[in-house]
Amino acid sequence: MIKGLAITPPVLGRITIGRVVERDGKRLPQMDDQFTLTSQVQSGGEWVPHPLDAQLREQQGESKLRRIPVGLPFSEPSLNLRAEYALFDRDAGRPLCVGDGETCRRRTPEGMVTEACPGPDACKLGASGGCKPFGRLNVVIGDEDPLGTFIFRTTGFNSIRTLAARLHYFQAVSGKRLACLPLELRIRGKSTRQSFGRPVNYVDLTLRQGWTLEETLAEADRLQQEREAMGFDQKALDRAAKQGLANGAFEESPEEGGAIAEEFYPGQPHTHATAPSGSAQSTTTTKLSERLATRAPVSDSGQEGSATLEPSTPPGAGTSRASGNGSQPPSSGA
Repeated sequence: MIKGLAITPPVLGRITIGRVVERDGKRLPQMDDQFTLTSQVQSGGEWVPHPLDAQLREQQGESKLRRIPVGLPFSEPSLNLRAEYALFDRDAGRPLCVGDGETCRRRTPEGMVTEACPGPDACKLGASGGCKPFGRLNVVIGDEDPLGTFIFRTTGFNSIRTLAARLHYFQAVSGKRLACLPLELRIRGKSTRQSFGRPVNYVDLTLRQGWTLEETLAEADRLQQEREAMGFDQKALDRAAKQGLANGAFEESPEEGGAIAEEFYPGQPHTHATAPSGSAQSTTTTKLSERLATRAPVSDSGQEGSATLEPSTPPGAGTSRASGNGSQPPSSGA
């Protein structure tokens, strides 16, 4: 395995709740109140819609896609959702520094270094360069590719905090069977002081529409037994994913970084290709997990609106309820 190359979950497409539009000669993110599934191909500066997008809208009988039946590839919450502070170089389209509020990995002229991370509010480099929370959620849609995922990227505190809480809670109540739960991504709205009372959209992870918690846990138990009988080793899969992600300093490649910087860092001043190694550090440390648990909600507008996820197979299309991938709960006799 190539050292320094992060081995990330295979991505089949993206899930967004916004898009990048051109306005006054600038490409800026624009919020939306629905999901859009796109492929990983662009045409004319726009991401090409994935076929699943139209299929899901037809299945649900609604013009706006506000819920997506999903499964999770891993049983460990932090493997499904990776959240950290991130600083990107707008010129080169590559990550410069990522940290959790305690330690960070930073690119310098001397190479990669590990330093203390006080968080963007107390870091001179982060404050001047647009460091912000950055989350990536991988989910499975449908049965066609059980190891292929769609990715949702966001810099919104509301989505990151809500998704992190849901993953840990579902992991706890399911007896660590998170990867066997049939769940659903759903768009919610809220108003905050930062949004001046205007509604801000964020992404939540919930039970599927029409399912009870008891039915969801029963389906998770059935699926776990089925997988164990066929030799599916979830613990080994989680270990492989953890080792792969730890193999690189940064998850995003320069190719992905350019598109991410355009979506999540519009209008930010350009940074240098390499970050200085001796930037001033505050003695105050705030771990990202602590900020998510205690910080007042921060508006997700703009940055959240251009968040993205990647497609796989139609959720529930052509599958039986017993597979756990349908959008309706199993019958009481199942």
